[in-house]
Amino acid sequence: MHYLTALDYTLIGLYFLALIALGVFLQKRASSSMEEYFLAGKSLPWWAIGISGMSWSLDMTGTMLITSLLFLLGPRGLFLEFRGGVPLGLVFVMAWTGKWHRRSNCMTGAEWQAYRFGTDLGGHASRILSAVAGIVFTIGMLAYLVKGSGLFVSTFIPQLSPAAASLILVLVTTFYTVTSGFYGVVYSDILQAFLILVGAVLVIVIAVSKIESSAELSQLALEVTGSPDWMTSFPQIKTFMPAGYEMYECFLMFTVFLLLRNIIIGLGTGNTPQYFAARSDKECGKIACLWSALLTFRWPMMIGYAILGLFLVKQMFPGADQLSAAAEQIHLALPNLSKAQWPDILSDIANTPAIHPPQLSQNLEAILGKDWRVHLPYISYEGTVLAEKILPAALLYMIPAGLRGLILVSLLAASMSTFDSTVNMATAMFTRDIYQAYLRPRAAIRELLWVSYLFTVLMVAAGFVMGYYAKSINDVWGWITMGLLSGLAIPGVLRLYWWRFNGAGFAIGTFCGMAAAVLQRIFWPDWTEQTQFIVLTLVSLIFTIAGTYIASPTSKKTLEYFYSTTKPFGFWRPFSKRLSPDIKKRLQREHRNDILSLPFIFLGMVCLYLLPMQLIIGTFKAFVITFFLFLVGVAGIYLFWYKNNSDLPDILPLEEKQ
Repeated sequence: MHYLTALDYTLIGLYFLALIALGVFLQKRASSSMEEYFLAGKSLPWWAIGISGMSWSLDMTGTMLITSLLFLLGPRGLFLEFRGGVPLGLVFVMAWTGKWHRRSNCMTGAEWQAYRFGTDLGGHASRILSAVAGIVFTIGMLAYLVKGSGLFVSTFIPQLSPAAASLILVLVTTFYTVTSGFYGVVYSDILQAFLILVGAVLVIVIAVSKIESSAELSQLALEVTGSPDWMTSFPQIKTFMPAGYEMYECFLMFTVFLLLRNIIIGLGTGNTPQYFAARSDKECGKIACLWSALLTFRWPMMIGYAILGLFLVKQMFPGADQLSAAAEQIHLALPNLSKAQWPDILSDIANTPAIHPPQLSQNLEAILGKDWRVHLPYISYEGTVLAEKILPAALLYMIPAGLRGLILVSLLAASMSTFDSTVNMATAMFTRDIYQAYLRPRAAIRELLWVSYLFTVLMVAAGFVMGYYAKSINDVWGWITMGLLSGLAIPGVLRLYWWRFNGAGFAIGTFCGMAAAVLQRIFWPDWTEQTQFIVLTLVSLIFTIAGTYIASPTSKKTLEYFYSTTKPFGFWRPFSKRLSPDIKKRLQREHRNDILSLPFIFLGMVCLYLLPMQLIIGTFKAFVITFFLFLVGVAGIYLFWYKNNSDLPDILPLEEKQ
């Protein structure tokens, strides 16, 4: 089975060579210092970092996952991706948390802990635990990317198993990330953003050409997915979901739950290289604004793939019971098969049927027809359509040859742009905050670079192993966003808004929350996402508060410097009351505008992502309502954010009040 032409392979090969050449070209510049390697010397313009951030968010695995939700639900799938596909953390970063972190002049989120908590035992422990938590999070993200990229690439090269396909992609990306550091991350992401945009436009045009009317599209969606509300744009109290997705049936409640989770986690965001590398407070806001705005074209592209998927599934499986019957035959032949093994076993059955019972292939042919090996990879463990493969399937069968290779390259670019940024951030934490800070403080630049190279390879290997044993993309993403991040959220929030919070509270809360998330993944992997969030957040909260009060407050000198440079709001009365009246008034005005801008930024972002999807499927009444809400959001952003986005000077020294 050959799905790609010589032209397709040539485009892919040229793309890989361009990335490798870019890595080699930038190696000398990136290796002159640690700041050059991890932050590009803080010399990059805000628009370049914003484009890079967009590319980081637009990963191939996430695009496959969100496409699967849009395939099942229509535009409403956007609300389920409040888990992370809709980057609501950028709302807080754009409003205030980005500039708060930039004001520290730190290089990593872990180094920031020393700036906040000082250099006592708690400060050192918080720095180390922050670095470890970042590395664990990165391994989870790599597992998620490995799982998705394997499913994607193996669709086009069926001779490769998903594991082998992901290994090849990982090796290429690791090479250019290791050699070129943050320079390579940003410049390659700009190239990849252009490719992604071209691919998105092509897919949108092809999908729109397939739609004859919104009524026919609605009927097709009902036949394929079973959902009578596929054309609806807003979440309902309860909706139909197929097997494997039952947890989302209480749609509105789950959306509200996700919104609450985003508020808790979003309050602590902003400690990423994009904001540490910004040149000013104003540029932090511009980076987040451009980042979120550029992600707009992701949503019409994904609804385009979902629409093509509806037409394709109707062609592949005209019989309603074919999917469940085929899955049943596989389960009967391989009774001990786990969900994590399912994609690789399907690949084995399709490519080497001789190693399995002969009756299995005969039964599958009787159910699926003579092209059973072509259709087999799109059957899920539960006996429904494997929605996570809708995107590669649509690309494979609904995009003309020639264009297929170009769009395939754009999706590979999406995967690599997420991979390189994630790896760069975690490697910086290990090298800067563990190796250089505590093991070899006098290490030369060359030694630190080689340590970075070696650690990157080991971390990627750990992520690959975890991804290989994961059940599905959705399974990994659910644990990262609702499990691991929940366990780490509370310390990340309190460090910004509460003066009494100390390094011991951060270290103990982070360790216990992270350990609880890892133990849950090992021993109770079937917990629902709601249960993960509630239990792990409570565990983190209890241990964080307990840890705070078993140790003394952070030193007064450290807190004064932090408050006067970061200029946060929250529970900082012992320090805010010492401000001069003029400075206090300016800060209050800034804080008021930051908080008032938040709901408008949120409203504008969500409406901006919904609008093009509504336009494509032809729900024009919903489009008009959403457009009006979008204008309200834009007006609020202009009044409370844009007009008041300025740099404030440091407020040292604080006045002593008698």
